[in-house]
Amino acid sequence: MKRPIAYFAGTGRCVPSNVMTNFDFAKIGIETTDQWIVERTGIKERHIATTESSTDLAGGAARAAMEKAGVHAGELDIIVLGTASPDRLLPSAAVDLQAALGASRAAAFDVGAACSGFIYGSTIAEAMIAGGNAETALVVGVEKLSAITDWTDRSTCVLFGDGAGAAVLKRSRQHRGILSAFLRSDGSLGDLLCRPAGGAAKPFSNDVLAERSQYIKMNGREVFKNAVRSMSEASTRALDAAKLTGADIDLMIPHQANIRIIEATAKHASIPMDKVYVNVDRYGNTSAASIPIALDEAIERGIVGEGATVLLVAFGAGFTWGSIVLRL
Repeated sequence: MKRPIAYFAGTGRCVPSNVMTNFDFAKIGIETTDQWIVERTGIKERHIATTESSTDLAGGAARAAMEKAGVHAGELDIIVLGTASPDRLLPSAAVDLQAALGASRAAAFDVGAACSGFIYGSTIAEAMIAGGNAETALVVGVEKLSAITDWTDRSTCVLFGDGAGAAVLKRSRQHRGILSAFLRSDGSLGDLLCRPAGGAAKPFSNDVLAERSQYIKMNGREVFKNAVRSMSEASTRALDAAKLTGADIDLMIPHQANIRIIEATAKHASIPMDKVYVNVDRYGNTSAASIPIALDEAIERGIVGEGATVLLVAFGAGFTWGSIVLRL
């Protein structure tokens, strides 16, 4: 096992105050039921932004993480932000966050890895610390998926929520930190979960708006199969790299997309469900924000603390997937 290079000095989260339950879908004309949604996904409610922007949510999570880490904006060397729903396409969401925080000396950039964004971002931050390019990094996962969700499509609109989670990474001087990481992607499967239009290849137009092709489209059955296989692989690879097994893990925090995916991944990793953190019932799928939100909740609730060994694992559009074994 390698000596950790970077550790999580503080975490934070921020979600909109507005909560949408499964019963609220009837109010917008979606023919579904609470039972149908819960049985298939485990989701009971999600937070939906009304006035908050992605930058607002990211800023709230970042400030909470920085306060817990005892870090001020001027100490940040880099800001790595994972999102699929930035406030604007140019410039990056990370520089908007940088401006909001007043982190004037930081290098800031986005990571486009969808639901795996926080895993990718944390791994990049660790590498930059290892390379001597940073001492203190802010990694944020933020989504306002309600803005890119087709609210007439029952198969997707029941899944997603808004929110942000963040972590401050600092150079490790103890045996705390990232013990191993694993990243993979497969772009040949990208059309199974994507936004077909709205980019440079097919810019916004009247046809795009009529087709509603600027919104998230998903082949749910294929995404499910690939998610289980890929998250299982990622869990195994990160555990092997850390020379650990599922029995050594105090808590598994998987991407919160679907309770059945979570259960299948935990089973493959030989981790009982009482050691798996689940909050998909309260937040839905918040993509890049889901793991840092869950990690911050688990720490705040005292489920894990300093010295605990945690497995983070995610899968997202791209397809991308990855995992981190972390000693808090």
